[in-house]
Amino acid sequence: MNAATAHRPTSVPGPARRNITQDAVVIVPGIMGSELLDTTTGSMVWGLSSVRWLLKAWTRSDGFAALRMTDEELEGKTGRIQPVQLMRHSAWTPYLKGSEPYTNLITGVNGCVADPAAVLEFAYDWRLPVATNGKLLAEAARRHLTAWRAHPAHDSARRARVDEHPARLVFVAHSMGGLVTQTALDPLHDSDLAADTRAVFTLATPFYGAVKAAAILNTGRGAPVPLPHQQLQRLCATMPGLHDLLPQYACVLDRDDARQLTPSDVAALGGHRDLAALAADAASKRSAISLPGHRAVAGTGQITWQSLTLDSGIIRPHCHTVRRNSDGSLIRMSDGSPEHFDVMGDGTVHKESAALGPAVTPLPLQHGAAAADRSAVKAVQELLRDDVHLGPPMGGPGCGLEVPDLATAGTPWEVSITGVSAPADVTCEVELVDDASTATSPRLRLVKRRVRGLVDTSQPGLYRVSVRTRDRSTVTQLVLVTEPGLETDQVE
Repeated sequence: MNAATAHRPTSVPGPARRNITQDAVVIVPGIMGSELLDTTTGSMVWGLSSVRWLLKAWTRSDGFAALRMTDEELEGKTGRIQPVQLMRHSAWTPYLKGSEPYTNLITGVNGCVADPAAVLEFAYDWRLPVATNGKLLAEAARRHLTAWRAHPAHDSARRARVDEHPARLVFVAHSMGGLVTQTALDPLHDSDLAADTRAVFTLATPFYGAVKAAAILNTGRGAPVPLPHQQLQRLCATMPGLHDLLPQYACVLDRDDARQLTPSDVAALGGHRDLAALAADAASKRSAISLPGHRAVAGTGQITWQSLTLDSGIIRPHCHTVRRNSDGSLIRMSDGSPEHFDVMGDGTVHKESAALGPAVTPLPLQHGAAAADRSAVKAVQELLRDDVHLGPPMGGPGCGLEVPDLATAGTPWEVSITGVSAPADVTCEVELVDDASTATSPRLRLVKRRVRGLVDTSQPGLYRVSVRTRDRSTVTQLVLVTEPGLETDQVE
């Protein structure tokens, strides 16, 4: 054999078999990640593709009236609102900012299975308690696994896998979807479901809650706020699903100590005392449920609220947290005051809330784009294709991105980029979500150790900000730009 032929590939009897899984996959979206239909009117109340509808809904005082929980729904009489499918279009929410559609994740998963029938997109009414949706997911997952094991494509796929073992479940969950999945695996719902689950992959799931949930309930306390933020507070004040996202760790900085948020605190800041108590109880029960083969993606590098202080029912969020020693005592500085740590996160969920378990992949991404991120989808695909999982690939260093969640047409707003040392290290592009031809690149400058740029958008709409680093890592965020003169008022 000479040098010219030494590395020539040898012939094979036929084409190599496509590397696919025989497992059944369940995709579970996050809060506001499912399209919802009002069955009494036949109208879509969340998930329409039109940016015009999004602007109109958020800037009218009654724009989301149909989504508010009714007394009957709070008593458990549900069915008025029905989930339709996972979000197929970009959306925007105050505080939570933009959320990208699940199309990239769905496409990526479908490329790894033997037949589309192996994939269940579990849409759910995210207004309801996590416990309610967890029970529904347990039932749906069992039906899905049973149906897939009886599908003709299942037997064909399993013959190419180690020991030809039959399908098990793989849950791929984003944000709140991870909490719903953990609840579904409670043996009280289905004693065999955990054993029939090969892996759970969570993307930016707030296992210990998020300070932003408390901030949403507190919107407008003591200060005028834009109408979209008022809308969200009114919608969430009696929404069990939002209360399930409240922080369940010692997030309240109280003089020289730290404590957990109490139901009384939640009531004082604008939420619902009973819903907060139920959420705390549900979180305690959830913490005892293990996640089989769990792999977590935790967002990093983004400025994220991690703690808060309370003053007469008004919260002040902080981009730092405290830590404890193994004996439970706070780590303190030499003067005895608590040491503050900034662990950052994905802009909504701080890293230590999403990093549950030993197998955690940190990726520099924003919360709403976690399920659309190329590196995250690649990690999901690797997990699905592996018989014995070796761990998802690590992401590059990337960068952090901070933008306002709401801006006004004709008034410049700032893009702030962290984790890079010079404007030349990144490229930034701003475009209308429904019109890529509008893409512009703001001029970037280094100001006070951050790369910053001003964006001047003359046209109202939903804009996507994309920042790409030299390592080809991209972080994105959505900004809603409204007409000038948007009404502001104070939430009562």
